Amino acid sequence: MKITAKDFFIQVGAIAAFYASAVALITLLFEVINFAYPKITNAYYYYSPSISLQVATLIVAFPLFLLLSWLLQRSYAVDPSLREAGLRKWLSYITLFVAGLVVTIDLITVIYMFLDGQELTKGFLLKVLVLLVVAGGIFLYYLREIRNVIASSERNIWRVVAVLLILLSIGIGFSVIGSPAAQRAYRYDNQRVTDLQNLQWQVLNYWQQKSTVPTKLSDLDDSLKGGYAFTDPQTGQPYEYAKTGNLSFNLCTTFSRETRLGKRPIDGSVTRPIMSGGYMGPEGENWEHQAGRHCFERTIDPELYPPYPKTVPVR
Repeated sequence: MKITAKDFFIQVGAIAAFYASAVALITLLFEVINFAYPKITNAYYYYSPSISLQVATLIVAFPLFLLLSWLLQRSYAVDPSLREAGLRKWLSYITLFVAGLVVTIDLITVIYMFLDGQELTKGFLLKVLVLLVVAGGIFLYYLREIRNVIASSERNIWRVVAVLLILLSIGIGFSVIGSPAAQRAYRYDNQRVTDLQNLQWQVLNYWQQKSTVPTKLSDLDDSLKGGYAFTDPQTGQPYEYAKTGNLSFNLCTTFSRETRLGKRPIDGSVTRPIMSGGYMGPEGENWEHQAGRHCFERTIDPELYPPYPKTVPVR
């Protein structure tokens, strides 16, 4: 039997949309688990979770998969011989193999870690469960699909279950990580912290050049490299700066949200905050902040950042 170009692209499009949906769903749930149950580590790190791409993929790819699958089922009803097409069998068997492989590796990993005495954390076990449910469901569905034993009513049940699972996952993701508006606010705050860090290093460079901190931000303007040109990304207002001493200064701005914190053990017993939606800078600089106006007080250590030696201009 010869397959038409239309049937080819519908089948390939359906399986591509299906893979994209499955990967997006697993990635979304992994992001939620990573945020809810962060790994234990002795190092500071910056982690700002986002599920925007995964949700967008699911919103577009999964309805596309349902549409293309419906078109395929309608074509099978018109011409049942299309079910025996080599392309359909190859795509189905590949999907069956991948899903079975994921489930097998999933179970082997759990058994290995248990026998090896490694800690089975809640986050790890939840990821195992996600892979088992998603890959296991795909395996069972395609096992029945390839045998042509799925009735129309059963196929509708699979669709409803898949839709509910995706909607539930998206709802959990937004409830744990935050709504799109909250994510936008955190991104603005991240940019504010980045801008203040850049300003801080410009002030530090000014100190090393002139052995004093600038009186005002406009002192940083340079005819060769230009001005500092940092303003709030949301309001367009300039950041606040105040000289508080020959070695000290404050940088202030207004934040939309409080820094989201996790805890990590440091040196065994001492715990320090790890920020998500903020940044723990070099040398242990703390950029943790509350919502609203917040000032970062900074004092330059001249031993760590000594002034540059004065040079005599060449005439």
